[in-house]
Amino acid sequence: MVKDPVPLAEVRRALVIKLRHHGDVLLSSPVFSVLKAHAPHIEIDALVYADTAAMLTLHPAISELHTIDRQWKKLGPFAQVRAEWHLLQTLRARRYDLIIHLAEHPRGAWLSRLCGARWAVAPLLNKRGKFWQGSFSHFVGKPGNALRHTVERNLDALRRIGLYPAEDERGLTLLPGAPALGRVARLLDENGLQNKSFIHIHPASRWLFKCWPAEKMAALIDRLHLEGHRVVLSAAPEPAETQMIAAIQARLASPAISFAGQLSLKELAALTARARLFVGVDSAPMHIAAAVGTPCVALFGPSGDKEWGPWGVAHRVVVSDAHPCRPCGIDGCGGGKVSDCLTSLPVERIHRAVHELLAE
Repeated sequence: MVKDPVPLAEVRRALVIKLRHHGDVLLSSPVFSVLKAHAPHIEIDALVYADTAAMLTLHPAISELHTIDRQWKKLGPFAQVRAEWHLLQTLRARRYDLIIHLAEHPRGAWLSRLCGARWAVAPLLNKRGKFWQGSFSHFVGKPGNALRHTVERNLDALRRIGLYPAEDERGLTLLPGAPALGRVARLLDENGLQNKSFIHIHPASRWLFKCWPAEKMAALIDRLHLEGHRVVLSAAPEPAETQMIAAIQARLASPAISFAGQLSLKELAALTARARLFVGVDSAPMHIAAAVGTPCVALFGPSGDKEWGPWGVAHRVVVSDAHPCRPCGIDGCGGGKVSDCLTSLPVERIHRAVHELLAE
């Protein structure tokens, strides 16, 4: 037990800050659940980027969800200052007793000071100097390797202040909501799909160096089609992702059902929740699938599967055994945007992983 725990009985309001990408924000969801379960009297707020807010909206443990819009900087200096000032005043009015900063963003240090929280916990970053060190009351040690899952690293912030989550308290939380569930139900009905009757494949990532080649994904889908499985494709409405879907469809003997570019993040969660199995790469949709309890086959290349693999759900992670350099964290070999450790993965291995999970 830590010698300097935060007396949670004296905490009325807490702010959890996670200014990262979609998957990172979703992987912080257990922090809210665990804190609320152990201290139900605390009002817990969240601060995230506006485009990632869907990962936490409807979370039953969150009282208020505050956002920072990355587009503020495009409004001009005066409009940006007004937006930032309004956010700061809103946060200060909440009078937080505890701030939990789950990333290395310098904004967390400023907010800890400006909001006047009595207790504040953040990652230990000696390189940030005295300002960072003086902004928080508690610091979380970082593991010296990449073998600790991001969910556990987020929960380490609670451990550092004396709250120890049980094994069954660490699950992800993502609620699609009634509108998303209703629209997806209609889409499935229009395509003759029943609940748990299809395999959901999301082949793309915003970082293309994490993606498997289109021709291999098409070969996998052809095999699944021949076995009688129905396949549903999805992708974000970004040109690179929709082009990848088009490249896959062009190589198929018969086209898959595609909702590419048609779904919001909540609708993507609703779709995945209805699937029998999810297949994808290291991306937010993979974490969404895990959050809604859908078994996952996840392909990993240069990113760390121990740190970012599917959490809390039956899964198979497929990685190269022939590349001891992985996970390197580089955007493709030599920074060339193509990852040999990923593109070399054979169709047979992913197909076998699919069958193993279906058999379970």
